[in-house]
Amino acid sequence: MTDDTAPRSRGGKPAHGEPVIDRALRLLSAFEAHDGALSLEQLSVQAELPKATALRLAKRLTEWGALERTPSGMYVIGLRLLEIATLSPRGHGLRTIALPYLEDLHHATGQHVLLAVRDGHESVLVERLSAHSAPEVHYRMGGHYRVGGRAPVHVTGVGRVLLAYGPRELQHEVLAGDLSLPGEERPLTPDQLRKILAQVRHEGVAMVSLPRPTPMSSVAARILGPRQETVAALSVLAPAGSFQPSNLIPAVVAVARAISRAVQQAASPTDNG
Repeated sequence: MTDDTAPRSRGGKPAHGEPVIDRALRLLSAFEAHDGALSLEQLSVQAELPKATALRLAKRLTEWGALERTPSGMYVIGLRLLEIATLSPRGHGLRTIALPYLEDLHHATGQHVLLAVRDGHESVLVERLSAHSAPEVHYRMGGHYRVGGRAPVHVTGVGRVLLAYGPRELQHEVLAGDLSLPGEERPLTPDQLRKILAQVRHEGVAMVSLPRPTPMSSVAARILGPRQETVAALSVLAPAGSFQPSNLIPAVVAVARAISRAVQQAASPTDNG
């Protein structure tokens, strides 16, 4: 797929300019800030593309199945992307292994149970289980949490676990960056975050309380892979004041260890005797 609006060199390829694949990815990324459907004009604005270019790319992506059209002519993410996403070992594969244990923890607590992995400086939610009575929470700064939602690693319980056990280079980069917290006027200081991460490593869990927009508390623990590396983190998230976070530590740690064993067993070669 090439961009026929760009100057062309011999062989039919654009002589210069942004590759079409980057424009198509930017078009798909326009949906990250929107949970619903987008019009062609909205796609054009969000992706910063000329309307004609946005239309051409949207049509091709719709033909492939990455996008779908609603009866009203709006664009939504297509099922083909879900089909491809289920092949991710760090997403659907991990979720498949962890889900029975997450369900046990969810039934025992009656609260939100989250499973997340790290992608760069962000934690990405790969599963969540929520009771009907559990209040709505905000996972990403300024947005409602959902599977696939992202948050800076310094913000949430799962993120702090992933950061505390992450590479030193990652910690240095995060400490040198923006340490703002949702709903808070003052960001964390690097020294405060260093102490938090040291405490996570010492205790093996992260306990986080965020007062806004809804006061919530979480307890998070890490999940280990076959080489004892941290591959994910899980947490229980509940309204602040409804429980003592420390009371949930044994259950959260026990479930994290059980998932770790299951992940390690799944990665081991089959013993054929």
